[in-house]
Amino acid sequence: MNSLPLLDRAEFDVALEELGDTPLTLALIDLDQFKNVNDTLGHIAGDAVLRTVERLLTRSLPAGSLVARIGGDEYATALPDTPAETALILLSEVIRHFQQPENRDPAWPTSLSMSVGLAYRPAHAQTLPDLMRAADAALYRAKVEGRGRACIYVESRMVLKSNYYPKASLERLSKLSAALGRTEASLLREALDDVAEKYRAEL
Repeated sequence: MNSLPLLDRAEFDVALEELGDTPLTLALIDLDQFKNVNDTLGHIAGDAVLRTVERLLTRSLPAGSLVARIGGDEYATALPDTPAETALILLSEVIRHFQQPENRDPAWPTSLSMSVGLAYRPAHAQTLPDLMRAADAALYRAKVEGRGRACIYVESRMVLKSNYYPKASLERLSKLSAALGRTEASLLREALDDVAEKYRAEL
């Protein structure tokens, strides 16, 4: 079976730019509870999880798609000339395969799953940065709605981060995002997960 190449973040950005204004669906993919794998089973097990995800993505999506690891346990795909609804079906199938026993080590926690956020150009955004933000908002919704699922972007009124955080904190968040090669939203999600875990007894 032919596999798509796995790009890094820089290669992915260049490939997206080269597509010009081609209509496409952008998907951001994040592993749920991946940190637990590294913490309890070690980094070798964590690497095996990532290789499984990469194999599923590069072998499941149609020719012409772009697949990239953009940092940590975060991946992105771009599907040119593919409506969001079609991409949703394709990525939901990837999620389903990831949960199947034959694709998992029995030692992996059952909470380990995959969440996906999708956004379509031009319906949801015109520019690549805005498209990335829309897909990230959809990914956040997938997390909030229970993880282990794919969600398409739905426009909503967003509260600005600056309403909650002082400028100095936002500047540190921006620097950390750049240093780690991760989105600010993914770092905030990780922090929220840590808070929820810390106060689990109160929930």
